[in-house]
Amino acid sequence: MKIKTTIFVAILLVATAATAQQATRPTAQPCSLLTGPCPGHPIAYGSGLNAEKQIRDSQKLARKEAAPGNPQWRAKGDQHRTYNFPDAGMDIPYRLYIPTTWDGHSQLPLIVMLHGAGADENMYVNMNGKQLLHLAERHGYVLVSPLGYNRFGAYGTPLRLPAVFGQPESVFAKQRAAVTPQERRTLQLSEKDVINVLEIVLNEYPIDTKSVFLMGHSMGSGGTWYLGAKYSQLWRAIAPMSGPFVDESNYPWYRIKQMPIMMSEGTLALPSVKGSYAMRDWMIAHHFNLEYLQVDADHGGMVPLVLPAVFDFFDRYRHQ
Repeated sequence: MKIKTTIFVAILLVATAATAQQATRPTAQPCSLLTGPCPGHPIAYGSGLNAEKQIRDSQKLARKEAAPGNPQWRAKGDQHRTYNFPDAGMDIPYRLYIPTTWDGHSQLPLIVMLHGAGADENMYVNMNGKQLLHLAERHGYVLVSPLGYNRFGAYGTPLRLPAVFGQPESVFAKQRAAVTPQERRTLQLSEKDVINVLEIVLNEYPIDTKSVFLMGHSMGSGGTWYLGAKYSQLWRAIAPMSGPFVDESNYPWYRIKQMPIMMSEGTLALPSVKGSYAMRDWMIAHHFNLEYLQVDADHGGMVPLVLPAVFDFFDRYRHQ
Protein backbone atom coordinates (compact mmCIF):
# COMPACT_ATOMS: atom_id res chain seq x y z
CA MET A 1 0.00 0.00 0.00
CA LYS A 2 2.79 2.43 0.77
CA ILE A 3 4.33 1.91 -2.67
CA LYS A 4 0.98 2.50 -4.42
CA THR A 5 0.32 5.60 -2.33
CA THR A 6 3.74 7.01 -3.20
CA ILE A 7 3.15 6.46 -6.92
CA PHE A 8 -0.28 8.12 -6.72
CA VAL A 9 1.14 11.18 -4.95
CA ALA A 10 3.94 11.49 -7.54
CA ILE A 11 1.46 11.39 -10.42
CA LEU A 12 -0.69 13.97 -8.65
CA LEU A 13 2.30 16.31 -8.18
CA VAL A 14 3.28 16.01 -11.86
CA ALA A 15 -0.28 16.74 -12.99
CA THR A 16 -0.51 19.73 -10.66
CA ALA A 17 2.78 21.16 -11.94
CA ALA A 18 1.67 20.74 -15.56
CA THR A 19 -1.60 22.49 -14.82
CA ALA A 20 0.22 25.38 -13.14
CA GLN A 21 2.58 25.69 -16.10
CA GLN A 22 -0.36 25.87 -18.51
CA ALA A 23 -2.01 28.49 -16.34
CA THR A 24 1.05 30.77 -16.50
CA ARG A 25 1.67 30.23 -20.22
CA PRO A 26 0.65 33.34 -22.19
CA THR A 27 -2.51 32.98 -24.21
CA ALA A 28 -2.00 33.18 -27.98
CA GLN A 29 -3.24 36.53 -29.25
CA PRO A 30 -5.30 36.81 -32.45
CA CYS A 31 -3.47 38.16 -35.47
CA SER A 32 -3.74 41.96 -35.72
CA LEU A 33 -3.58 43.71 -39.08
CA LEU A 34 -2.33 46.80 -37.25
CA THR A 35 0.50 45.29 -35.24
CA GLY A 36 1.08 41.97 -37.06
CA PRO A 37 2.79 39.92 -38.07
CA CYS A 38 0.15 37.88 -39.85
CA PRO A 39 2.11 35.24 -41.80
CA GLY A 40 0.58 34.50 -45.17
CA HIS A 41 -2.24 37.00 -44.74
CA PRO A 42 -3.40 38.13 -48.18
CA ILE A 43 -4.90 41.51 -48.90
CA ALA A 44 -8.50 40.35 -48.96
CA TYR A 45 -9.66 42.77 -51.63
CA GLY A 46 -6.74 42.27 -54.03
CA SER A 47 -5.83 40.08 -56.96
CA GLY A 48 -5.00 36.96 -54.97
CA LEU A 49 -1.48 36.68 -56.39
CA ASN A 50 1.29 35.39 -54.14
CA ALA A 51 3.79 38.25 -53.82
CA GLU A 52 6.93 36.15 -53.31
CA LYS A 53 6.09 33.91 -56.25
CA GLN A 54 5.34 36.90 -58.44
CA ILE A 55 8.71 38.45 -57.68
CA ARG A 56 10.44 35.19 -58.62
CA ASP A 57 8.40 34.89 -61.83
CA SER A 58 9.15 38.49 -62.77
CA GLN A 59 12.85 38.02 -62.12
CA LYS A 60 12.83 34.99 -64.40
CA LEU A 61 11.06 36.98 -67.12
CA ALA A 62 13.55 39.86 -66.69
CA ARG A 63 16.47 37.52 -67.32
CA LYS A 64 14.83 36.30 -70.53
CA GLU A 65 14.23 39.87 -71.66
CA ALA A 66 17.83 40.92 -71.01
CA ALA A 67 19.72 41.86 -74.19
CA PRO A 68 23.19 43.20 -73.30
CA GLY A 69 24.14 43.32 -76.99
CA ASN A 70 21.24 45.61 -77.89
CA PRO A 71 22.20 49.28 -78.50
CA GLN A 72 19.37 50.24 -76.12
CA TRP A 73 20.91 48.26 -73.27
CA ARG A 74 21.66 50.62 -70.38
CA ALA A 75 20.82 53.62 -72.53
CA LYS A 76 20.31 57.03 -70.92
CA GLY A 77 17.60 59.64 -71.32
CA ASP A 78 13.90 59.34 -72.18
CA GLN A 79 12.93 55.94 -73.58
CA HIS A 80 9.71 54.33 -74.88
CA ARG A 81 10.10 50.61 -74.35
CA THR A 82 8.15 47.37 -74.65
CA TYR A 83 8.58 43.84 -73.36
CA ASN A 84 6.91 40.55 -74.16
CA PHE A 85 4.34 39.66 -71.49
CA PRO A 86 3.57 35.93 -71.96
CA ASP A 87 0.65 35.85 -69.50
CA ALA A 88 -1.08 38.62 -71.45
CA GLY A 89 -0.06 37.25 -74.84
CA MET A 90 1.22 40.59 -76.10
CA ASP A 91 3.97 43.16 -75.95
CA ILE A 92 3.38 45.77 -73.23
CA PRO A 93 4.83 49.31 -73.29
CA TYR A 94 6.48 51.18 -70.46
CA ARG A 95 8.24 54.54 -70.17
CA LEU A 96 11.74 54.77 -68.77
CA TYR A 97 14.00 57.68 -67.94
CA ILE A 98 17.68 57.45 -67.00
CA PRO A 99 19.48 60.62 -65.90
CA THR A 100 21.75 61.87 -68.69
CA THR A 101 24.42 62.65 -66.10
CA TRP A 102 24.73 59.00 -65.07
CA ASP A 103 28.32 57.78 -65.44
CA GLY A 104 27.27 54.33 -66.63
CA HIS A 105 28.54 52.54 -63.52
CA SER A 106 27.28 54.10 -60.29
CA GLN A 107 24.19 52.74 -58.55
CA LEU A 108 21.03 54.73 -59.08
CA PRO A 109 17.86 55.27 -57.02
CA LEU A 110 14.59 54.32 -58.71
CA ILE A 111 11.03 55.63 -58.67
CA VAL A 112 8.03 53.66 -59.99
CA MET A 113 5.17 55.96 -61.04
CA LEU A 114 1.61 54.57 -61.29
CA HIS A 115 -0.81 56.55 -63.48
CA GLY A 116 -4.48 57.30 -62.87
CA ALA A 117 -7.52 55.70 -64.49
CA GLY A 118 -7.83 56.26 -68.23
CA ALA A 119 -4.21 57.34 -68.60
CA ASP A 120 -1.29 55.31 -69.90
CA GLU A 121 2.43 55.03 -69.25
CA ASN A 122 3.07 58.37 -70.98
CA MET A 123 0.41 60.78 -69.76
CA TYR A 124 1.85 61.68 -66.36
CA VAL A 125 5.39 61.68 -67.71
CA ASN A 126 4.48 64.17 -70.44
CA MET A 127 2.20 66.45 -68.42
CA ASN A 128 3.21 69.93 -67.24
CA GLY A 129 6.12 70.21 -69.67
CA LYS A 130 7.53 66.79 -68.71
CA GLN A 131 7.91 67.89 -65.12
CA LEU A 132 8.53 64.33 -63.91
CA LEU A 133 11.48 63.91 -66.25
CA HIS A 134 13.01 67.23 -65.24
CA LEU A 135 12.68 66.30 -61.57
CA ALA A 136 14.18 62.85 -62.19
CA GLU A 137 17.12 64.44 -63.99
CA ARG A 138 17.67 67.10 -61.36
CA HIS A 139 17.48 64.68 -58.43
CA GLY A 140 19.31 61.84 -60.19
CA TYR A 141 16.58 59.18 -60.22
CA VAL A 142 15.68 56.46 -62.64
CA LEU A 143 11.96 56.88 -63.35
CA VAL A 144 9.81 54.09 -64.74
CA SER A 145 6.13 54.36 -65.61
CA PRO A 146 4.40 51.02 -66.33
CA LEU A 147 1.12 50.79 -68.21
CA GLY A 148 -0.33 48.35 -65.68
CA TYR A 149 -1.55 46.06 -68.51
CA ASN A 150 -4.26 48.54 -69.56
CA ARG A 151 -5.55 52.01 -68.74
CA PHE A 152 -7.94 50.76 -66.05
CA GLY A 153 -6.05 47.75 -64.64
CA ALA A 154 -5.72 49.36 -61.17
CA TYR A 155 -2.56 47.39 -60.33
CA GLY A 156 -4.36 44.58 -58.52
CA THR A 157 -6.95 46.39 -56.39
CA PRO A 158 -10.63 46.65 -57.39
CA LEU A 159 -11.41 49.58 -55.06
CA ARG A 160 -12.86 52.66 -56.73
CA LEU A 161 -14.98 55.63 -55.72
CA PRO A 162 -16.88 55.76 -53.44
CA ALA A 163 -14.72 53.19 -51.60
CA VAL A 164 -12.38 55.61 -49.84
CA PHE A 165 -11.08 55.24 -46.31
CA GLY A 166 -13.75 55.89 -43.68
CA GLN A 167 -16.69 54.58 -45.68
CA PRO A 168 -18.81 51.75 -44.20
CA GLU A 169 -17.46 48.24 -44.69
CA SER A 170 -20.51 47.46 -46.83
CA VAL A 171 -19.18 49.84 -49.53
CA PHE A 172 -15.93 47.88 -49.78
CA ALA A 173 -17.68 44.52 -49.54
CA LYS A 174 -19.93 45.43 -52.45
CA GLN A 175 -16.97 46.26 -54.68
CA ARG A 176 -15.11 43.10 -53.68
CA ALA A 177 -18.18 40.97 -54.42
CA ALA A 178 -18.70 42.59 -57.83
CA VAL A 179 -15.35 41.45 -59.24
CA THR A 180 -15.98 39.03 -62.12
CA PRO A 181 -13.51 36.32 -63.19
CA GLN A 182 -12.53 38.45 -66.20
CA GLU A 183 -11.97 41.49 -63.99
CA ARG A 184 -9.89 39.42 -61.58
CA ARG A 185 -7.69 38.35 -64.48
CA THR A 186 -7.23 42.01 -65.42
CA LEU A 187 -6.29 42.85 -61.83
CA GLN A 188 -3.73 40.06 -61.82
CA LEU A 189 -2.22 41.08 -65.15
CA SER A 190 -2.03 44.71 -64.04
CA GLU A 191 -0.22 43.78 -60.84
CA LYS A 192 2.09 41.41 -62.69
CA ASP A 193 2.97 44.11 -65.22
CA VAL A 194 4.21 46.50 -62.52
CA ILE A 195 6.45 43.88 -60.91
CA ASN A 196 7.64 42.67 -64.32
CA VAL A 197 8.71 46.16 -65.37
CA LEU A 198 10.38 46.80 -62.03
CA GLU A 199 12.39 43.59 -62.25
CA ILE A 200 13.35 44.27 -65.88
CA VAL A 201 14.84 47.61 -64.88
CA LEU A 202 16.54 46.12 -61.81
CA ASN A 203 18.07 43.44 -64.00
CA GLU A 204 19.41 45.89 -66.57
CA TYR A 205 20.63 48.87 -64.56
CA PRO A 206 22.72 49.00 -61.36
CA ILE A 207 19.87 50.12 -59.14
CA ASP A 208 20.44 50.73 -55.44
CA THR A 209 17.80 48.35 -54.08
CA LYS A 210 17.78 50.27 -50.78
CA SER A 211 16.53 53.31 -52.69
CA VAL A 212 13.50 52.06 -54.61
CA PHE A 213 10.37 54.19 -54.24
CA LEU A 214 6.73 53.93 -55.28
CA MET A 215 4.27 56.72 -56.04
CA GLY A 216 0.97 57.13 -57.87
CA HIS A 217 -2.03 59.39 -58.39
CA SER A 218 -5.76 58.63 -58.17
CA MET A 219 -6.14 55.01 -59.34
CA GLY A 220 -2.35 54.94 -59.08
CA SER A 221 -2.64 56.09 -55.48
CA GLY A 222 -4.84 53.09 -54.74
CA GLY A 223 -2.23 50.96 -56.46
CA THR A 224 0.49 52.56 -54.36
CA TRP A 225 -1.31 51.71 -51.12
CA TYR A 226 -2.02 48.18 -52.35
CA LEU A 227 1.38 47.28 -53.83
CA GLY A 228 3.14 49.31 -51.15
CA ALA A 229 1.95 46.91 -48.47
CA LYS A 230 1.83 43.69 -50.48
CA TYR A 231 5.41 44.12 -51.74
CA SER A 232 6.66 46.18 -48.80
CA GLN A 233 10.06 44.49 -48.95
CA LEU A 234 10.74 46.28 -52.26
CA TRP A 235 10.11 49.90 -51.26
CA ARG A 236 12.11 52.35 -49.18
CA ALA A 237 9.15 54.76 -49.06
CA ILE A 238 5.85 55.40 -50.83
CA ALA A 239 3.96 58.52 -51.90
CA PRO A 240 0.23 58.07 -52.73
CA MET A 241 -1.43 61.17 -54.19
CA SER A 242 -5.18 61.90 -53.95
CA GLY A 243 -6.60 58.39 -53.72
CA PRO A 244 -7.23 56.86 -50.25
CA PHE A 245 -8.67 53.64 -51.67
CA VAL A 246 -7.96 51.55 -48.59
CA ASP A 247 -10.26 49.09 -46.81
CA GLU A 248 -9.37 49.65 -43.14
CA SER A 249 -10.70 46.27 -42.00
CA ASN A 250 -8.78 44.20 -44.55
CA TYR A 251 -5.53 46.10 -45.10
CA PRO A 252 -2.24 44.71 -43.66
CA TRP A 253 -1.26 47.91 -41.87
CA TYR A 254 1.60 46.24 -40.02
CA ARG A 255 3.48 45.85 -43.31
CA ILE A 256 3.82 49.62 -43.72
CA LYS A 257 3.81 50.66 -40.04
CA GLN A 258 7.49 51.69 -40.08
CA MET A 259 7.70 52.70 -43.74
CA PRO A 260 8.10 56.42 -44.55
CA ILE A 261 4.92 57.60 -46.29
CA MET A 262 4.08 60.94 -47.87
CA MET A 263 0.34 61.24 -48.42
CA SER A 264 -0.87 64.24 -50.42
CA GLU A 265 -4.22 65.67 -51.39
CA GLY A 266 -5.90 68.66 -53.03
CA THR A 267 -8.34 70.61 -50.90
CA LEU A 268 -10.77 70.73 -53.86
CA ALA A 269 -10.40 67.03 -54.72
CA LEU A 270 -13.92 65.96 -53.78
CA PRO A 271 -14.85 63.34 -52.72
CA SER A 272 -11.42 61.81 -52.05
CA VAL A 273 -10.33 64.63 -49.74
CA LYS A 274 -12.70 63.54 -46.96
CA GLY A 275 -11.27 60.03 -47.10
CA SER A 276 -7.74 61.43 -47.03
CA TYR A 277 -8.51 63.54 -43.96
CA ALA A 278 -9.94 60.52 -42.16
CA MET A 279 -7.03 58.30 -43.15
CA ARG A 280 -4.47 60.93 -42.18
CA ASP A 281 -5.98 61.34 -38.71
CA TRP A 282 -6.27 57.58 -38.19
CA MET A 283 -2.65 56.93 -39.19
CA ILE A 284 -1.32 59.75 -37.02
CA ALA A 285 -3.31 58.42 -34.06
CA HIS A 286 -1.73 55.00 -34.64
CA HIS A 287 1.81 56.40 -34.94
CA PHE A 288 2.62 55.68 -38.57
CA ASN A 289 5.68 57.28 -40.14
CA LEU A 290 3.47 59.67 -42.10
CA GLU A 291 3.98 63.06 -43.70
CA TYR A 292 0.87 64.77 -45.02
CA LEU A 293 0.79 67.51 -47.64
CA GLN A 294 -2.24 69.29 -49.05
CA VAL A 295 -2.43 72.01 -51.68
CA ASP A 296 -5.23 74.30 -52.85
CA ALA A 297 -6.10 72.47 -56.06
CA ASP A 298 -8.52 69.92 -57.47
CA HIS A 299 -7.92 66.23 -58.06
CA GLY A 300 -5.79 66.63 -61.19
CA GLY A 301 -4.35 70.06 -60.47
CA MET A 302 -2.71 68.93 -57.25
CA VAL A 303 -0.21 66.66 -59.02
CA PRO A 304 2.27 69.23 -60.41
CA LEU A 305 2.09 71.17 -57.14
CA VAL A 306 3.13 68.25 -54.93
CA LEU A 307 5.64 66.46 -57.19
CA PRO A 308 8.64 68.63 -56.17
CA ALA A 309 7.88 67.89 -52.52
CA VAL A 310 7.59 64.15 -53.28
CA PHE A 311 11.09 64.13 -54.78
CA ASP A 312 12.43 66.04 -51.78
CA PHE A 313 10.74 63.48 -49.53
CA PHE A 314 12.36 60.58 -51.38
CA ASP A 315 15.71 62.36 -51.17
CA ARG A 316 15.48 62.32 -47.38
CA TYR A 317 15.20 58.53 -47.38
CA ARG A 318 17.40 57.41 -50.25
CA HIS A 319 20.41 55.34 -49.31
CA GLN A 320 23.61 57.35 -49.03
